[in-house]
Amino acid sequence: MSDVLDQSEVDRLLAALDSGDDGQEELAPAIEEDDPLRPSGEVFPYDFKRPERVSKDQMRALQTLHESFARNLGASLTGFLRSIVEVRVASCEQMTYAEFISSLPNPTSFNLIEADTLSGQMCLEISPLIIYPIIDRLLGGTSQDLFIPQRPMTLIESRLISNVTNRGLTALSEAWAGIRQMRFTIVGSESNPQLVQIVPPNEVVVLIGFEIKLANRAGTMNLCIPYNVIEPVMGELSSQSWFSNGRERDEEEVERVISRHLRHAPVELVAILGETTITLREMSELTPGDIIMLDKPCDEPSLLAVEGEPKFLARLGQHRGRRALEILDHLEEE
Repeated sequence: MSDVLDQSEVDRLLAALDSGDDGQEELAPAIEEDDPLRPSGEVFPYDFKRPERVSKDQMRALQTLHESFARNLGASLTGFLRSIVEVRVASCEQMTYAEFISSLPNPTSFNLIEADTLSGQMCLEISPLIIYPIIDRLLGGTSQDLFIPQRPMTLIESRLISNVTNRGLTALSEAWAGIRQMRFTIVGSESNPQLVQIVPPNEVVVLIGFEIKLANRAGTMNLCIPYNVIEPVMGELSSQSWFSNGRERDEEEVERVISRHLRHAPVELVAILGETTITLREMSELTPGDIIMLDKPCDEPSLLAVEGEPKFLARLGQHRGRRALEILDHLEEE
C-alpha cells in the first residue's frame, strides 16, 4: 500500500528529525525521466476567460493575408473616390465575441457577411468617423467642416456606402483566393451591434483591425471572424503552406483571371484621317470654311489607334445614322 513506509523511508525520516529538517525534500516522490506526468518544455499561465485557440503561425498568416486585402482595398477605393485612400492593418488578435461587441460604438455600420464555402457568419464594422467622409466625398464634398451625426444611416446613405462594402468584399475574396476560392456576400446590416449575436458571448473570434485614411479624415474598420467559421481552413493557414500555395498557383489560372478583368477595362479609340504640317501663324489665322490639305487622298484607309498605339486600318463611313469605322486590316508590329 502507498500509505505504508518502507524501512529506508523510515530511516530517512528519523535522520531528518535528528538534524532538524522536516525531510520533505527527501520524501518527495521522484518523477522518472520517461514519466508521462513529467512536464515538457516551458510552462505558461492559461487564462480561461481568453482562450488561445489560434496558433501564432496561423495568426501571422492571417495578418499577412489581410495586409494583402488592405492594399487591394486601398487601391480600389482610391480609384472609386478619386482621392488617395490608405488602408493598413492596425491589429490582429483573438478575443471573445462579448469583448468585441462591447468595444464597438453605437450607432455604427455593422454588416453580417457569409462565405459560400464556409458555414456561419462574419462581421464587418466600419466606424462612422470614416463612413460619413466617404459619403460626403461621393456627393461632391471636401469633408473640411463635416459634422459626424450620432444617428443610424439613412437608406440613401446605406445605398451609397454599399458601393464601398461591395468593393471590400471583392478585395477580400481576392485575398483569400490563395487559401480557398470563396465569394463573400452581405446578408444583413444593423446600426446597433448589441442587437446582433452570431455566436455565443464566450466564443473565440479573430479580430483584424484596419485603419482607413481619406484626406484629412481617418477611421477604423474591424473584421470579426469567429473561430468556428474558419476552423475548416485553419490547417491551411500555416505560414509555410500559405506562401507555398501562393507560389504553386497555376499560371494559366492566373492568366485567365487577369484576362477576365482586363476585358472590362475601357480603352480609347482614335481614328487618324490624315496628317499635315502648318505654321503657328497659319493655325492662328484659321477661320470657319478654310480647307486644310492632308498628306493622303480621302479614299485611302484611315489609321485606328488604341490608347495612342496604331493597331488597325479602317475606312470612314456611316452606320445607322452615325459616323462609323470599318476595320479593314490589322497592322503588323514592327
